[in-house]
Amino acid sequence: MIKVLSGDIGGTKTRLAIASVTGTRVEIEHEASFPSQSYDTFDALLGEFLTGLDVPEFSAFGVAGPVQGRVVQTTNLPWFIDADALQRRFGLTHCALLNDLEATACGLPALGDEDLLTLQAGSPDAAGNRAVIAAGTGLGEAGLFWNGKLHQPFATEGGHTSFAPSNTLEFALLRTLQQQYQHVSWERVVSGMGIVDLHAFLRQYRSIAAPDWLQVEMAAGDAAAAISNAALRDEICAETMQLFVRLYGAEAGNLALKIMSRGGLYIGGGIAPKILPLLQSGEFMEALLNKGRMRPLLEAMPVKVILNDRAALYGPALRAAAKK
Repeated sequence: MIKVLSGDIGGTKTRLAIASVTGTRVEIEHEASFPSQSYDTFDALLGEFLTGLDVPEFSAFGVAGPVQGRVVQTTNLPWFIDADALQRRFGLTHCALLNDLEATACGLPALGDEDLLTLQAGSPDAAGNRAVIAAGTGLGEAGLFWNGKLHQPFATEGGHTSFAPSNTLEFALLRTLQQQYQHVSWERVVSGMGIVDLHAFLRQYRSIAAPDWLQVEMAAGDAAAAISNAALRDEICAETMQLFVRLYGAEAGNLALKIMSRGGLYIGGGIAPKILPLLQSGEFMEALLNKGRMRPLLEAMPVKVILNDRAALYGPALRAAAKK
């Protein structure tokens, strides 16, 4: 058993944990969540978490951003994180930085059947590369290369590739977003902030104003969550979530083809577990499979939703333990 420090650093919240690792089993001993934007630096946040705790020698952190060697500039936060500086300040023997989706990919071995929901069983003998896609504050994507013996996770920034519309409504969406953003990526439409933009677009496109009660709920906190929760009461909110699910499925299918994830496609992030009925309604999978001649290939791939939100902590914990 090895005790480690693990972290999941996101644009909205940062979760930190002290965990014990035995093989691929991860037990969280102490965990805390922090609002990321309330802190000027990650060092300040980590220092607050570690106050009064015995600091493990080995640590790893999943970070929403492109890791360059041992440093990373976060994508949706003004944080620059340096692993060597963290080692010196907190007396760590080893500190590793991973892209946040690479971290989730690393955590897959720690998940059990109860942590996953199957959307498509795929072929009984499915094996090979795997892929992970996760919509949350942003859109993350990662792959797991199968070398014949084990899976080797690797990071991508696929969520920042260019959004590709496929029908009249989506072309109108693209033109609208191009007036707001220099580059319209998949993250602009498949993420929490994407839900808000999809909703605003559909209000304008359908010429239907948001009701007062919805505006109050959106202004009071998480606007994307307010839209999702209102889907049963408001037609534009319902259409927003249907469009979101179709676009999520379409990009998930794109990733599956690019990674050739015959071993499985995993849907992670904070949004998916909250909209399971929508993901199971059929629109997500139809959009995923709608790739012309490649449909049979995609139909053979297992597709599963990650239900356990600690997967993003399990991955860094396993990576940290591997360094001992």
